[in-house]
Amino acid sequence: MTQTVLITGASGNIGRHFAKAFEAAGWRVRRYQRGTDLNAAATGCDVIVNGMNPSAYHDWKTLQPQITAQVIEAARASGAVILFPGNVYVYGTQPGPWSAETPQIPASRKGQIRVEVEATYRAAAAQGVRTILLRAGDFIDPDEANTWMDHGYLRAIHKGKVTSVGDPQARRAHAYLPDMARAAVALAERRAELPAFIDIPFDGYTFSTADLTARLSRLMGRDLTITGFPWWMIRLASPFWELARELYEMRYLYDHPHTLSGEALARLIPDFQPTPMDDALRTVMARRLPGAVRA
Repeated sequence: MTQTVLITGASGNIGRHFAKAFEAAGWRVRRYQRGTDLNAAATGCDVIVNGMNPSAYHDWKTLQPQITAQVIEAARASGAVILFPGNVYVYGTQPGPWSAETPQIPASRKGQIRVEVEATYRAAAAQGVRTILLRAGDFIDPDEANTWMDHGYLRAIHKGKVTSVGDPQARRAHAYLPDMARAAVALAERRAELPAFIDIPFDGYTFSTADLTARLSRLMGRDLTITGFPWWMIRLASPFWELARELYEMRYLYDHPHTLSGEALARLIPDFQPTPMDDALRTVMARRLPGAVRA
C-alpha cells in the first residue's frame, strides 16, 4: 500500500531534499502550501515532515512555537507521525560527541527556543502524537547556494581561498542533505518500531576548515589558502539588520569543536550507506565552480 507524506516548507533546503527522497522511495508526496489549512492537508497522511522554519531567523521566539503547535495539531487530527529535523543549538558548548543522552544546555536564545520546541514534542508524544527527531549539523546542499557551505566556506573559492568562519582547526558536524533525506525516509518506514519520541543524531561528515581546504586542494589539483570571515561587518550591521544580529549570536558554533554520535542511526538503519565526502564535494563544486574539480 502506498504511503503518504506531507512536506511542510517544501521549497526550503530540507523540504526539497526530503520530498525527492520520499518520492524516490515510492511514497506519495504532498507539498503543503503555506497559509492553507494544515489539518486538511494532513488528512490521510502517514508522516508529516516539519520543514517549516522562519526565514533569516525572523522572530523565532514567536514563530517557532506557533509552527510547532500547528504541526502537532495536524498530526493529532490525522494520526500521522511527525518527522522533525533538529539542530545542534540545544547543546551549547559542551564537549562531544553529542547524542540524545547529552544534556541540553544552550548557549544562545535560539538554542533555548529549540529546547522548548523539543520539549513540546516530547510532551505531545506522551499524549499520543509521535515524533522522530533527526538531528544534524550544518547543511551541505548540492543544488542551492543558500547554506553556510556557500555563504561561508566557499564564498571566495573562485579566488583560490576557503573561508574559515571560525577556528580553522575546529572539527564540526555537517549533513549532506541528500543523505540526511534518505536516512529520514528509512526511519519513517520503521516508525512502527520506534518509541513515541526518539532523538536520533545524523552524524554526517565531521571536518574543520583546514580539513576541507586540504581535501578541496587535492580534488582541484591546486593549493588553496584559508582566509577569515568578516565577522566585523556582521557585528557592525547587527543593530540595523536582523539577520546579522541573529547570525552573530551563533558565532560560537564555528569556534567550538563538535561531533554528533552515529551510534543510534547505525543501530536503527545498519544498511545505510552515506555518500563519500569527495563525491559530495564534487557535486557541490560542479555547481559552484564548474570544471574546477577533477573527476
